[in-house]
Amino acid sequence: MIEAYEILQTMQMIHQQHFDIRTVTMGINLLDCRRSDDRQTAQAALDKIRRRAERLVSVGDALESELGVPIVNKRISVTPVGLLCSDDPACIAWALDRAAQEVGVNFIGGYGALVHKGATPAELRLLESMPEVFAGTQRLCGSVNVASTRAGINMDAVRIMGRVVKRTAELTAQNEGFGCAKLVVFANAVEDNPFMAGAFHGVGEADCVINVGVSGPGVVQRALEEAHGQPFDVLAETIKRTAFKITRVGQLVAQEAARRLGVPFGIVDLSLAPTPARGDSVAYILSEMGLETTGAPGTTAALALLNDMVKKGGVMASSHVGGLSGAFIPVSEDIGMIEAVQAGRLSLEKLEAMTCVCSVGLDMIAIPGDTSANTIAGIIADEAAIGMVNNKTTAVRVIPAPGKKAGDTVNFGGLFGFAPVMPVHTANNDAFIERGGTIPAPLHSLRN
Repeated sequence: MIEAYEILQTMQMIHQQHFDIRTVTMGINLLDCRRSDDRQTAQAALDKIRRRAERLVSVGDALESELGVPIVNKRISVTPVGLLCSDDPACIAWALDRAAQEVGVNFIGGYGALVHKGATPAELRLLESMPEVFAGTQRLCGSVNVASTRAGINMDAVRIMGRVVKRTAELTAQNEGFGCAKLVVFANAVEDNPFMAGAFHGVGEADCVINVGVSGPGVVQRALEEAHGQPFDVLAETIKRTAFKITRVGQLVAQEAARRLGVPFGIVDLSLAPTPARGDSVAYILSEMGLETTGAPGTTAALALLNDMVKKGGVMASSHVGGLSGAFIPVSEDIGMIEAVQAGRLSLEKLEAMTCVCSVGLDMIAIPGDTSANTIAGIIADEAAIGMVNNKTTAVRVIPAPGKKAGDTVNFGGLFGFAPVMPVHTANNDAFIERGGTIPAPLHSLRN
């Protein structure tokens, strides 16, 4: 049972340390909406989302007012559309975007496919439709899972996704390639992630659930300020205790939202998701540990400590911690990361190394607009390999900003922030990417 005093303890975190509930996400299973053609499926999906989510925003607003806890976003995730579509997946995309607008949520996720071991003709049509869909919709997000520890890496899908990302940037050039911010390429994607753009409702989930994503880098940073100069054991305990407090608030909001909406409570995702606001940065947490800047020697070790203690604190606070849960390192959404890149102290290669120990992967990174599709595919393959071999979720969300070169800046606004365009290795990898086929799963995938 959550006591009132635990909520009172959060008031300082809310008012001074940027603590918030980043998202209340309703997951909706659309498998029962599949019909004989995609237009009928689209209508059935629209009807079900209207019915299930009609009170989601009003309940979120009421909880925010009653508890005094900021709830930044209300979102919906749905069954991957690749499991529903046949010959015209785009019409389902328009229906999902319309549903999101009608019920008033910020984003709806699920326009994607699970193709880590192969793709159906319908899923291939969906992948090909993505650039036009993300250029033409407002609130729709999507993801594609191209690899897993059990299946290996589908390099045919990786090659396609390099082209999809490149084309999406070109079609949204007037917005500096922002369409790519709505698309994530995963390895080992999870079914209960409430965060966009990668959220989808997995086939192992209930018909409808509430998942909550909690965030508080500023809270952790402030706690570490009080442990200045202490050994790592003290730092670890401080982070763990802080994560415990944050998770308890998230569980309260999740349980109450689920009760009022009449659906099951799924999970709390305790991910330290930063914002461009000063004082709400994962990079500043690493600096508080003793690094002059993110990217300095020791950065990966510091991030490993942070990620692990966030998870341990979370599972102490709730038996329903899930999603991604850890520390995110998106460049455009973290002022400390932005400053490190601008100072020349944080490279794409160092960020890749950091993804071995953080929650997800290469996130919200602007790269030169003339970066080739195969180079993007190579970045995706490298990140997928890290996820496959280490049995963890990894992802790529890069924006090849049209007309921009390394050192320029792109500005996406709001929570998406702004980003310096980072240089990318220019050596040719065409022969590697064009091989196609599958990179086999590692030996340790044989666990049965």
